Amino acid sequence: MATILGQNQYGKAENRVVKITRDGDTHHIKDLNVSVALSGDMDDVHYSGSNANVLPTDTTKNTVYAFAKEYGIESAEQFGIHLARWFVNSQEPIQKARIRIEEYSWSRIATSDANSKFIGSDEVNHSFVREGQETRVTQITYDGKNWEVISGLKDLVVMNSTNSEFWGYVKDKYTTLKEAYDRILATQVSARWRFNWSDDEQRMPNWEKSYAETRKHMLQAFAETYSLSLQQTLYQMGSRIINHRSEIDEVRFSLPNKHHFLVDLEPFGLKNDNEVYFAADRPYGLIEATVLRDGVDARIPVDMTNL
Repeated sequence: MATILGQNQYGKAENRVVKITRDGDTHHIKDLNVSVALSGDMDDVHYSGSNANVLPTDTTKNTVYAFAKEYGIESAEQFGIHLARWFVNSQEPIQKARIRIEEYSWSRIATSDANSKFIGSDEVNHSFVREGQETRVTQITYDGKNWEVISGLKDLVVMNSTNSEFWGYVKDKYTTLKEAYDRILATQVSARWRFNWSDDEQRMPNWEKSYAETRKHMLQAFAETYSLSLQQTLYQMGSRIINHRSEIDEVRFSLPNKHHFLVDLEPFGLKNDNEVYFAADRPYGLIEATVLRDGVDARIPVDMTNL
């Protein structure tokens, strides 16, 4: 039976690069996990084993580290753009580059007023602590002409301890869930948003400001929405982003409902007045949806597992 080669790509995955920028005694950290995937004229290496068009994956790894030195890391998006442009423009057989980046946040450690007696400095600006579990992510795709930048975050855990209800739903013979008129609403946000910047003729967004503002609007919408369903909250989060950030056309969320169930304290002669809950980690409701600017086509994959 005859066979043909289908879609293929190759590269070096999960290159951990930490860039320290020294501004006198004040240091700044960028901590990235960079994955490179290249595709193009690669038929021969699959059919005959000829490596004539193959840029070694080890070279892509070296490029990541060299670019961190040569260009610095202004933002995850800007760093990915530098890499994608280089791979496509410097190697004729490479026709498309996809760069995926996770960024791990660090915050400066505040020190006591008496720290000078230990290290001889009135202010410490080189000590950091890793922030929570939230991870910033981005994916840059470039084909030599057009750009696609999809950024976002994952593992951002948020909770509203009130102003959430869930009632009026369909009930059948298997329904046991009681209607709730004052419940905890908690989720672990995984979100991706697509920028409408797509070619070098357009003005490039300020990636750092865009991320900070998008995250801010997302959290504000979560906090300020009186929720009758997680779906409603999701839509408000996406709408707030689209309405406030003109550089973003599409947002997709995957929101697991981190259920909190009231504990029955009656056997102990105690009344549970929405005070004590059991936090269940599984199974969980999973709410997913895309929010779009009117007139824009959806392009973020429905399944964001590998995005």
